[in-house]
Formats: sequence, C-alpha cells, structure tokens
Amino acid sequence: MKSYKTGKMADEPLQGHIKPSGHINKQFARREVRERGGWQYLARDRRGFITLLGGVAAAWPLSAGAQQGENIRRICVLTAGVGADDPDAQIRNAEFVLALQQLGWTSGRNLRIDYFWGSGQDDLAALAPDVILANGTASLAALLQATRMVPIIFVNVADPVGAGFVDSLRRPGGNVTGFMQFEYSLSGKWLELLKQIAPSVTRAAVLRDPALTSGIGQFAVIQSVAPTVGVDVIPVSVRDAAEIERAVAAFARASNGGLVVTSSALTVRHRDLIIALAVQHKLPAVYYERLFASAGGLISYGPDFVDQFRRSAGYVDRILKGERPADLPVQAPTKYELVINLKTAKALGLEVPPTLLARADEVIE
Repeated sequence: MKSYKTGKMADEPLQGHIKPSGHINKQFARREVRERGGWQYLARDRRGFITLLGGVAAAWPLSAGAQQGENIRRICVLTAGVGADDPDAQIRNAEFVLALQQLGWTSGRNLRIDYFWGSGQDDLAALAPDVILANGTASLAALLQATRMVPIIFVNVADPVGAGFVDSLRRPGGNVTGFMQFEYSLSGKWLELLKQIAPSVTRAAVLRDPALTSGIGQFAVIQSVAPTVGVDVIPVSVRDAAEIERAVAAFARASNGGLVVTSSALTVRHRDLIIALAVQHKLPAVYYERLFASAGGLISYGPDFVDQFRRSAGYVDRILKGERPADLPVQAPTKYELVINLKTAKALGLEVPPTLLARADEVIE
C-alpha cells in the first residue's frame, strides 16, 4: 500500500473549513532528537512506527542528564481507545514531545513524561503531576472523576461544553481547557462527501454512540443535511460488536446504502470491525479521521490531530509557567485533512471523481 500527500491545495476548503498546507516529500522526513548524549531519529511518515527516546509507552528517566538543582516538572499523558503500539498515537505523542522541546522542556533536565493507555487515571492522579494531557472524551471524563485539582489539557474532545467538562469555550473555568475535536457543522460534510464519492447512495446508516452528547449532536446535524443531498439517514448504536454487526447486516439487505461513522471512543475501539463490515457488505463509508482511511476505510475528513498535539504543548508550557486552565480558552481546530483510499474505492467498484481527488490532502493506493 502506497500513500502520498497530494501537495495540492483546493481553490477553497471544504465548506469553509481550513485545509492544511504543506508539500510532498515521498521520502521519510527526519528530525534528530537529543537524549542522554546521543542522537536518535524520528521517522515522520504517518504510516511508519515512531521510535522516540526508547518508546512513548514508558516513563522517561529522570537521572540521566539532569542538571544539579534544576526543578523537574512532571507531565502525564492519558489516551483511551487505542494501545501504546498504535502508530497514529505514537506520531501524535512524538510531535507533542518535539513541540515541548522547542519550548525549552527537555527530558532528564527539566521534564518527565509518563504515559497511560486505556485506564489508570487513579494511579495517574496519585502521581500529582504538574499537568495532564488527556486524549479523547473517555480519557477526560475518567480524569475528572479522579481529580478536580490537577491542571488538565485535553485534545480530541468533541463537545466539551455539552459534556459538562468546561463552563464555556471562552472561559473554561475549573482545572480543564484544551482543543476541541471539531464544530458540529463538520458532521454534515461527511454526508456530502458520501454522496460525492458514491452518487448512487440514497440511504445512510450513521454509526454513533447515543450515550454521548456529541453522538446525539453529530447525528442531528447529519439528519438536517440529509434532505438537501437526497439521502435518508438512520442511527446505528455502537455499544458493542454484536449490535454493530446485526445493524449493519440488516441495513445492507437493501440497495444503495452507505455508512457515516461519527466520532466516539467506541467507533475507534471497533474500527477494524466497522471497516471489515463496510467491505463485506459493499457499503461506501465516510469516517471522521484519517486513522480509519489508513486502516482500509474509503474516505475520511476531519481535524489534523497531530496539529492539535503540537498546539497543546503551548498550553502545557503556559501552565508550567504559572497560567491557569480556567483562563485559557478552548480552541477549535485550524487544520482539516481529506484522505482517500483508492485501493478501497477500487474494491467497492467506485471511480473517485477527479475534483474530489484534487481536493485530497492524502491519497492511499
């Protein structure tokens, strides 16, 4: 499987959303990272694993290279939905570390980072870190059960106000702020993209987590857009694998169907199953982030989460220097990316419109 950045900018972003800039480099872009007197390389290719400072799943040692009397600050990173071996998660964490280094924070000199995967929020809070970085709604919800004192920066959270995590986007209050996943208006673009890549689709099953306010909100926006694109939509809950299999199989019995997969920890947890069902039942599917397209999904459109991790380092830096989460506004994404998997399109018998390919930020072959 080959993947390449198109290196082309569309004349206009999708419905007013900002597209990322950048250029193509088919070779791995590398950065050198100093750690304990030696150099290691970070492979920046999205499809490859990253090995950074011995791996991001373990705590960084404090002793080597520490300067006499310098105060070492502690950051904990909590990620739900994926494991430590997930390549996208490794890339995001590595970019977070690099951004911190650019701000003057170096492991072993003035910083320690501990990583937690899936759960462990009680142990994390007991460490009394200076700052916690929470990746995803599930991570943030669990953390707020454990602590209301430790400053928390979140990324990849869909509706922080509706979920009750912050008082408002402008003035979060409490010990939490960060970077929201997207604005609800983005959800309607997924249905529009489904119709563009598969014009014969007249029915769409929308996979969502009904227990989340964001799951309800995303479906509501998709439902409001449906009449304008001529597609009937039905909600499909993603509480467990058996429910997903039954619902998708029943939906696929009728013709001209497609899928829209909305944002939730459950859709990430069941991503391999969802992608396999879409292929098995010949259902064109649109996903909310690139990790689905890179795993074999047809098309994705959503925020550049690597960029959010880079930006979160700035908030961590400000908190370590004395600012409060309550005074730092929640920020919306500034970069969005469209990814198309041509191999999957071919397997589904779809010919991707040239105009859609021209707008893609990445094409997987």
